[in-house]
Amino acid sequence: MGDNTETNQTATAVVTIETVNASHPYFISPSDTPGMQLVNSPFDGKSFAGWKRGMLIAFSAKNKVGFIDGSSSKLSGNSDLEKAWSRANSMVIAWLLNSLSKEISESVIYFTTAKDIWNDLEARFGQSSGAKLFQLQKELSDLTQGASDITTYYTKMKRLWDKLESLDSFICSCVCTCEAKTKMLKAKQDEKLVKFLMGLNDIYCGARGNILMISPLPFVANAYALLMQEEKQREMHSTPKYPGETSSLLAAGQGG
Repeated sequence: MGDNTETNQTATAVVTIETVNASHPYFISPSDTPGMQLVNSPFDGKSFAGWKRGMLIAFSAKNKVGFIDGSSSKLSGNSDLEKAWSRANSMVIAWLLNSLSKEISESVIYFTTAKDIWNDLEARFGQSSGAKLFQLQKELSDLTQGASDITTYYTKMKRLWDKLESLDSFICSCVCTCEAKTKMLKAKQDEKLVKFLMGLNDIYCGARGNILMISPLPFVANAYALLMQEEKQREMHSTPKYPGETSSLLAAGQGG
């Protein structure tokens, strides 16, 4: 009887060791430490969507997303696996606390699971705000190229688009046989393209007209590439052909 019990315990230990390997969500790498900070800047109550995106990427890379969405729940009946889960859960909690400002960290430190912390942060900061939506739409409406080059202007506009999309709670996961979803996405792309072209300086009116003549309308990224070529050509034409040409012209002008 004693031999059978010992054998069963040994078998359970072997199964646990083999199960919690590098691909298992309970696995903790030797390089993982409680003091790690997974994002560059701790969350201080602003720009929750960007912070959340960075944390999800980091948790996904470490195979720990299940600890914040609840899919890696605590298993009962196996003490070794329970201990492995507790260690991993504590590690994720430490990472979360390290990625929060001191004030916010202190407000969630007594939660016992990483999921509880995540849910609390979502409830407080993750709700789409009408004021935030208005602010982003206002910034997008007012944005023009001005003194910026094409790259800077496009980057500013794309950042606003990305922030607006992070507030969009509607995500269509259906399989559309009528191509309605594809048409809707293309309509959004066309809307972005028109807004991007509207904000360009007047010197690009020719390039803008050529892009609008393309059928079907190109994606914004393709239009950006065409405008970059236009910008480079303008820089080439405005650069003196010979290095000393400008200084010679200036000297001639001064001499006259």
